[in-house]
Amino acid sequence: MSARAITVVDDVAGAAAERIAAAVRDGGHIALSGGSTPRAAHERVAREELDWSHTQLWFGDDRAVGPQHEHSNYLMVRRSLLDRIRGAQPEVHRIKGELGHDAAAADYERELKTAWGAEGLPRMDLLLLGLGPDAHTASLFGGDDALGERERLAVAVVNPGMAPLVSRVTLTLPVLNAAREVVFLISGEDKAEAVARAFGDAPDPSAPASLIRPDPGNLLVLLDASAASLMGNGA
Repeated sequence: MSARAITVVDDVAGAAAERIAAAVRDGGHIALSGGSTPRAAHERVAREELDWSHTQLWFGDDRAVGPQHEHSNYLMVRRSLLDRIRGAQPEVHRIKGELGHDAAAADYERELKTAWGAEGLPRMDLLLLGLGPDAHTASLFGGDDALGERERLAVAVVNPGMAPLVSRVTLTLPVLNAAREVVFLISGEDKAEAVARAFGDAPDPSAPASLIRPDPGNLLVLLDASAASLMGNGA
């Protein structure tokens, strides 16, 4: 049965780190997000004594660049998490952006299908997402064809709706909504309007993040007070 919770916390990164640690202890499939708040969460969880050897890490999206490029989500994750883990490393499934957006999307889809096999849709145990000021999430932008994709598991986004204007690869809505637990990490007053559009009492259907409704699965929206400032009594 699905559940949705919108929670205002003083420390979004710390609360997210707790969710990541719990998933690592369970040896689950975790999909990570780019952004400054996830970066802080990675740094926090990397300090804990955890056995990562049974965990598989995926990415909700990444730019079509190489693993050493400044815009690479993988590079951020490597620096904030992987390089800091003491002991055995998790199995990492990165998006090979250096192949180009179309080839990278096809390669990532093949890897997802290999991992889940006949089970059908991949079901991440924990999927972390951010929210853009335009209410996009992962690399699903309003008006882009990727937002309407229902058959593919991963697709290219050639013209992203905001900077950096670098083509990307993203998981599609069916995969995002198949996750057992989806956690949004949102902080800052600059996200307040997008939060209200996506998660308010009357969600705006043009806000891509409003379409994240895991079923069956749970949705947890972690907000700081600034990000929640336009939610009224809804948070």
